[in-house]
Amino acid sequence: MRKHSFCPRLSPRSFCLISAVLIGTARGGSQLQAGPSLFSSPLPSTSTCLHYPVSYSGLDPKASLLLKPPWSTTFKGQTVSLLCRGPHSPAQGHVSWYHDNYLLKKNSEEIHIKTSGDYKCKTLGSSFSDPVHVEFSPKWLVLQAQHPVFEGDNVTLRCHGKKDEESKEKSYYKNGGKLAGTNNADSIIVYSASRDNNIYHCTASWERFWGSRTETSNRLRIQVQELFPRPRLTASPAQPPEGSPVTLTCETQLPPQRSDVQLRFCFFREGQALGSGCSSSPELQIPAMWSEDTGSYWCQAQTVTLSVAKESLRSYIRVRRVPVSGVNLEIQPRGGKLIEGENLVLVCSVAKGTGTVTFSWHREGTQTSLGRKTQRSLSAELQVPSVKAQDAGKYYCAADNMRGPVLSQRLRVTLAVPASRPVLTLRAPGAQALVGDTVELHCEAQTGSPPILYRFYHDGVTLGNSSAPSGGGVSFNLSLTAEHSGNYSCEADNGLGAQRSYRVILSVTVPASRPVLTLRAPGAQALVGDTVELHCEAQTGSPPILYCFYHDGVTLGSSSAPSGGGVSFNLSLTAEHSGNYSCEADNGLGAQRSEVVTLNVTGTSMSKVTVTGGVIGLLSALGLAATAAWVNRFRTQRNSGGLSATGTPSYGPTVGQGHSLTGPCSSHTQELTCSEPALLELQPVYGNVGPGHGNLIYSQVSSIQHSKGSPENSPRMHQEDKEPVIIYSELKKGHPEDCAGQASSGSRAHEDASENYENVSCALAAVEH
Repeated sequence: MRKHSFCPRLSPRSFCLISAVLIGTARGGSQLQAGPSLFSSPLPSTSTCLHYPVSYSGLDPKASLLLKPPWSTTFKGQTVSLLCRGPHSPAQGHVSWYHDNYLLKKNSEEIHIKTSGDYKCKTLGSSFSDPVHVEFSPKWLVLQAQHPVFEGDNVTLRCHGKKDEESKEKSYYKNGGKLAGTNNADSIIVYSASRDNNIYHCTASWERFWGSRTETSNRLRIQVQELFPRPRLTASPAQPPEGSPVTLTCETQLPPQRSDVQLRFCFFREGQALGSGCSSSPELQIPAMWSEDTGSYWCQAQTVTLSVAKESLRSYIRVRRVPVSGVNLEIQPRGGKLIEGENLVLVCSVAKGTGTVTFSWHREGTQTSLGRKTQRSLSAELQVPSVKAQDAGKYYCAADNMRGPVLSQRLRVTLAVPASRPVLTLRAPGAQALVGDTVELHCEAQTGSPPILYRFYHDGVTLGNSSAPSGGGVSFNLSLTAEHSGNYSCEADNGLGAQRSYRVILSVTVPASRPVLTLRAPGAQALVGDTVELHCEAQTGSPPILYCFYHDGVTLGSSSAPSGGGVSFNLSLTAEHSGNYSCEADNGLGAQRSEVVTLNVTGTSMSKVTVTGGVIGLLSALGLAATAAWVNRFRTQRNSGGLSATGTPSYGPTVGQGHSLTGPCSSHTQELTCSEPALLELQPVYGNVGPGHGNLIYSQVSSIQHSKGSPENSPRMHQEDKEPVIIYSELKKGHPEDCAGQASSGSRAHEDASENYENVSCALAAVEH
């Protein structure tokens, strides 16, 4: 190989020059050891030119960019010389310099710089050099790496200060961690450099009259260049005739700076080593190649220490048995596209060959040939009549003149077969298609020449399309909403007529939403005796929907909505119907409970009673006979000298009307009576608090004690009153009667005045907790 004399830089296919770069992705060595100071004397100011061969890539070799002094990091204010060397030394003609990709107005072989940045150069006989980053640090302390460094080299790192003679206690760090055994060392050694991502820095201290001062250096990343590029295997000749020798060559290059490195070369075929093993020669001679030697070959280049080893790409070497060449196959009609029933003509020809040639035609995937002809000519043809779908595939031919067959290229023959009616399949995760599920729509035509274009439809509206370049089916994923219920179909079209599938019905099951409970009373307030409508409805949900109604957590009953929507039922109110109501909707996909609605049942619809303290006391209207009795009794009391402080309780047999629903939720029935208040316990304390002027008196009906239960069970008790709530009732003069409306007996009509008045307790059942 021809050699040129120039300073180090190879072509892009060979290797990359390294430099020390500040603060970036680290590339350093893996082993460190403190070493003696290697820089006690000034460094040489000249560079030595080396000789190395031109890269096998065929491109112009790279220029070499050298530093004087050979550090990529130095102190701000100092000067660094850059030297550009091309394939001819010294560089002949114009030299181009670039700083951060900007062309500098300098064209000499050597320039001097004081500015940080990336530098590269180019000569007339070379390509661009690898960029070198030079950093002028303003710090008092810098960490330096020599330039250049190759794979497997031992790299020297130097911790250097502006006034180095005054520095002490130098320490080195790798990726933020202090390196053991490196204290007070002027330099350390990174053994067997590799392309890793390590970052280094160092620290040092100085003694001043006011105390000690510690400085930290720049952070250094070492870029390591290839020791040699991946080798390339070549064979000469590339396709040897059977019985002829072959020379295998493993090509790679060492940089001129490492031309003394010893490499060993190994050759392989189908995973087995060739020859006597690895040797220092990059060539291997094979005396004779036979047909069984056809296969995949590669080589490996490695250093003697095995620290660096690289393999070539695989190369396939075919051994030719005959000198027939240029075998070619032509198909008529051109392009190999036929319609079922047409005739296929295969023409096989050779560019060179003598004697009688045997031609054979083959289709991939078949063991026997389609036909064979032997004749003294350079071409022959074979006709395949009335081709069918199974005749599609790749065809080739072979030519043989008694030295072995030579194969032609493969040509594909395609037959245009109309697409059959596709089959649409809907695949859901479960037995039912639920809102939120992802349903796969799969459409496939069992026959048809590819490519086939599939289209998907929902109720006649196009959802989308997809192509099957190699035939088969395609799928379309759909994230379900309630609107996706309906009829689905798909269409297959390969240019010979579209075919539509049968329609498939998809019913999307929608879980019931949280229902809304509405209480509809005749007036602004719910009164005893009113009829209240409880209406429960879920806005969304697939029917049928089962609704359940609850009063204070107790199931009232259930009702079903077969076609969706809501359900209602009427409730004839009693005092016990005060409380919290809710409903539940369930269509088999999870029950949903409504928010709680509080119902406060106040006095009867005919009452004029006013409740003091914000709580409405309810009393039933008394009959005219009872009113007259109360008037007589009131007069008797006044004539006897006044009213007593307390009265004698008397409970009438008032009966509350209970309302119940029955159904799957529960079979619960409530009977509400005066004697069994459902929501609170009333403590009757009867007595007149003071007669007024005129014909009216006021009587204390009851004292309501606050429940000890939770506030949730007492919806109407919003104030934290410590005193009992007193309910007063306006009474007219007369004689009271019991709840059943029966007149009191004659003996009770003339009771002694000391008995005071009787407040009828049946009205207490209407007072809500």
